[in-house]
Amino acid sequence: MSTDIEISRSVQLKHIREIAARLSVPEDDLVLYGRYKAKLPLNLIDLEKVKRNKLILVSAISPTPAGEGKTTVSIGLALGLNRIGKKTTVVLREPSLGPVFGMKGGATGGGHSQVLPMEDINLHFTGDFAAIEKAHNLLAALIDNNVQNKNNNLCIDPRTVTWKRVMDMNDRSLRKIIVGLGGTMSGVPRETGFDIVAASEVMAILCLSNDLKHLKEKLGNIFIGYTYDKKPVYARDLKANGAMAALLKDAILPNLVQTSEGTPAIIHGGPFANIAHGCNSIIATRMGLSLSDYVVTEAGFAFELGAEKFLDIKCRYAGLSPSAAVLVATVRALKYHGGVSLKELNKPDPEAVRRGLANLEKHVENMKQFELSPVIALNKFTSDTEEELAVVKGKCAELGVPAAVADVWGKGGGGAIELAVLVAAAAAGGPAASSRSTNGSGP
Repeated sequence: MSTDIEISRSVQLKHIREIAARLSVPEDDLVLYGRYKAKLPLNLIDLEKVKRNKLILVSAISPTPAGEGKTTVSIGLALGLNRIGKKTTVVLREPSLGPVFGMKGGATGGGHSQVLPMEDINLHFTGDFAAIEKAHNLLAALIDNNVQNKNNNLCIDPRTVTWKRVMDMNDRSLRKIIVGLGGTMSGVPRETGFDIVAASEVMAILCLSNDLKHLKEKLGNIFIGYTYDKKPVYARDLKANGAMAALLKDAILPNLVQTSEGTPAIIHGGPFANIAHGCNSIIATRMGLSLSDYVVTEAGFAFELGAEKFLDIKCRYAGLSPSAAVLVATVRALKYHGGVSLKELNKPDPEAVRRGLANLEKHVENMKQFELSPVIALNKFTSDTEEELAVVKGKCAELGVPAAVADVWGKGGGGAIELAVLVAAAAAGGPAASSRSTNGSGP
């Protein structure tokens, strides 16, 4: 059996000009990053098309160490929709190097449902994370400089500074540190630390911005601490937001790449869902909806975390409303929720699957509170048995929700045809999300 990287390297990539042509994007509008990557200018966004076209949200049951394959299913579903004649773009977050080199690994899908060039996307890509890191750390340096400098001093109390530094790597030894050591010329000693870039407020702000002007304004609203007389201090007080926005002038443009079947993919931004809203940028989603009839996007973690943030935060800010929602589940994850240990998940156990279905049922209940009727995507693994799959499909029938087995890892878009048909039918009914989560737009 071929590995993900072997499969990705076997694909004959198309020049990014060909991918752009599928979206009717003129070659002169592309900001090329080599042969297979490009940035897209914001003037391609058409808000009337955004309102008219179909947004598909992909979420999952509660995450487990076994993994549910949300990204792989998102890509596979987009491939399947294209195969049944629906012009579709998958729109995803950018991977963070911390998870890439950690236990989780890359974030470009897997098997025959990948976004490519996989290695480039998982590593430095087009430099967006580096630009966010620099903008974030510029503000950190300006804070320490103002504390140290007697000229234009804002009287910031260094004990109240909440703004840390960031780097795109897991390094627990830097989470809590002391800076400013080395004498009077080296700053004022204080306690601080490092976060990962995906946890930066700059990342979240970029992903909730409409354009560069909006980004600059929101960067200025970053709270950094208090003065000695308890007055709040913001990035704009240091006149930092203009310089920070200048560093992000290219990072704000979404990235165009391709899937393993040569269909368009837009990848932009990457805030974590446990500390931010956990989905790609508003700009990227609007871009996809401006250029395609359907957009498939995902939200981090399970429905009650990433997807609810997608609906309550991103959809409110952007005036978006999904036309359909997909809930990804796996037999392995359901067995884990049913009490089976990680090392035993490959053994057939229909009863454990049945016990784990309580988790699936609760997520379906949560989704219906948002007036979303989910389509269940059973992400197929080679260890799944027909009896185990039948248990899940039986429960879905009992709950009155459509379900399809998706072999997107093994078959790409060909393994998602049934799922794509169900999702297209669900989307045909128009925007489905509750007005609770999409009424109006944010600041």
